[in-house]
Amino acid sequence: MKILITGGTGYLAGRIAQYLNNKNGYQIIIGTSKYLEVQRISSKFNVLHINWDSDENLQLICKGIDTIIHLAGINASDSLSDTIKALEFNGVNTGKLLRSAVKSGVTKFIYFSTAHVYKNPLIGIITEETLPLSLHPYATSHRAGEDMVLAAHSRNEIEGIVFRLSNSIGAPVNKETNCWMLLANDLCKQVIISGKMKLVTNGMQRRNFITITDVCRAVEYFLKFDFVLSKHNLFNLGGNWSPSVWELAVIISRLSANILGYEPQITRIKPSSSDIPENLEYKISKLEETGFIFCNNHEEEILKLLQFCNSNFSITKK
Repeated sequence: MKILITGGTGYLAGRIAQYLNNKNGYQIIIGTSKYLEVQRISSKFNVLHINWDSDENLQLICKGIDTIIHLAGINASDSLSDTIKALEFNGVNTGKLLRSAVKSGVTKFIYFSTAHVYKNPLIGIITEETLPLSLHPYATSHRAGEDMVLAAHSRNEIEGIVFRLSNSIGAPVNKETNCWMLLANDLCKQVIISGKMKLVTNGMQRRNFITITDVCRAVEYFLKFDFVLSKHNLFNLGGNWSPSVWELAVIISRLSANILGYEPQITRIKPSSSDIPENLEYKISKLEETGFIFCNNHEEEILKLLQFCNSNFSITKK
């Protein structure tokens, strides 16, 4: 199976590309618009340069592809600072790639959206039937991309799959990957660099996490998924684990003892007596009903992330 992964030098895309590349039966092609990053990874993967402004280029990179895993996009912070660019990239460019995929006879198009289309902050009980209400440009631009994929699927033009991803947790392929602003990654890096963790809040907020290993496994599962047997093609992609920020920090501190020999101190804004952890249930039953089984090895993934940070950011190893 010939697979094109866009945004293939990014955090999640890099791990998915690595995972599938180690399996039999997949020919992985990386699509990216970042020339310098193309040079960095070209020795390991077949890399194609994407020109999002060229229909001819998009048609060319889709030629002979069986499945597209579309992860290229503008992150939340950059979406807020440039709302037009967010809509153009997350929305319009998704439509352009999808159109080229249909013309080229691509069979499947897997689109990674975000759980934050529902609301910000993400709280309460969230299912695929929950009405998306977020007006953040990161969310609205991804909704535009979703709608185009779902519409093409409904017209039987292509097998379109939309994943609304919560928070993935795990080590990146490369330390230069733009992922160190993410909560778990930031905390693990703090531990290795300073031997302690500092939260900028009281830590009572809840976050839903899925291991990147389970994300990779879900992608492979859907590469073989038979849509003839399914009525659904939009899925919450999260985990059965929604700790508070404080609870996550405590776990990271405990696991850090395996590397540092002690449990690092955690500081935070002191919660008041009225502060209680938010409720969050990110329902993934729809995905489980397809037969997919989660591994949920969160602590194993966190430990590997700590080990990655220790190998790449430890002062004693520089």
